[in-house]
Amino acid sequence: MPAAPELAAPTTVDLDAAADQAIAACGGDAREAVKALIVANDFLETQLDELRTKVSTGYARGRLPRTREQRNDPDD
Repeated sequence: MPAAPELAAPTTVDLDAAADQAIAACGGDAREAVKALIVANDFLETQLDELRTKVSTGYARGRLPRTREQRNDPDD
């Protein structure tokens, strides 16, 4: 049994409905919806990076990918 269950890819209908919902939430402006989604994604990535720093290497057994800062580090 794998450690993490495989996530099912969303169907096209689900993606279309989610896109329509995001655009509707932004008053019908697709550009504003894209900007809002970019901000939300950045927020979630920041939270994920913070959680990665709090999880010990031993607990994660080295399975966690590097944080954004580590990937962009010019010293590598």
